[in-house]
Amino acid sequence: MTVGPTDPGGLGVAAGAGLPAPAASRPEAIKAIPVRHWGRWIGAFVVIYLVAALVYSFIKNQNVEWPVVWDYMFSPVTLKGLALTIELTFVSMLIGGLGGVLLAVMRLSDNYVLSGISWVYIWFFRGTPVYVQIILWANLGVFYPRLYLGIPFAGVVFGSMDSGTLVAHIVVPALLALGLNEAAYAAELVRAGIISVEAGQTEAALSLGMSPTLTMRRIVLPQAMRVIVPTFGNETISMLKTTSLIAAIGGLEMFGRLQQIYAQTFQIIPLLVVACLWYLFLTSVLTVAQGYLEAYFGRGFGEKEAEAAERRAAKRAARVQHV
Repeated sequence: MTVGPTDPGGLGVAAGAGLPAPAASRPEAIKAIPVRHWGRWIGAFVVIYLVAALVYSFIKNQNVEWPVVWDYMFSPVTLKGLALTIELTFVSMLIGGLGGVLLAVMRLSDNYVLSGISWVYIWFFRGTPVYVQIILWANLGVFYPRLYLGIPFAGVVFGSMDSGTLVAHIVVPALLALGLNEAAYAAELVRAGIISVEAGQTEAALSLGMSPTLTMRRIVLPQAMRVIVPTFGNETISMLKTTSLIAAIGGLEMFGRLQQIYAQTFQIIPLLVVACLWYLFLTSVLTVAQGYLEAYFGRGFGEKEAEAAERRAAKRAARVQHV
């Protein structure tokens, strides 16, 4: 390569042209070859082989009694219990979600009375096992034979009812125990989500004349959902399995019904397999739904979302230039 007067340092500029040197004179691009990690592939193959062997041995295991499993898998008794399990899960989570939002707002309030009541509620329901709470609600009549509606300490009573009538249906104490217990955990999840939102968001909304309630509903909570949804999804999956505990008070959800059947037929293992398969199926459905919700409320956050936004902006700029 000839170095001209305009390239005294030999920087590869063609003489008199002020242009870069021909591409042929440049060094070739480095061709990087990634290192092959054979140990990882061998380890992955061993794990897959062991998992496949375990699944195969379970499927071929005659002690599982697969014909019995398929007989009860879609039987009316199982499906009826499954419907009650789904109903208990979503109604309990609805009670827990609404109660959790209320308790979280009270917990963050500057009013010490509201904050203290919320703290005591959360402390009690998180400090006692849900199994014990289910049994306590089922025996409400032992503590209060009759329930009264009126003004405390004033002797004014608007009406009353026998507490045994309230808890006669197993669903009522089950929903009270599961829903109120979930509210305590949901309160901490919602509080964590609210705290994650920058205080400047609230200050800006208030400066625009928005009320605190409207600010919480339209500004803070929508942004907090990005933090709340993953943990609340885990709570929903956990609630699905926790509903099996109401079998302790004679609940007839799916596991309770299967438990009654194998207590009479002694076909314990195949009916437990039926319960596991249905719980796995419902958990998988909830996991997929949680993924969609996370993607919806996580729009605009994260590296992938930022890169996608940059690509869209670059395409818009390119279209404008062509026009």
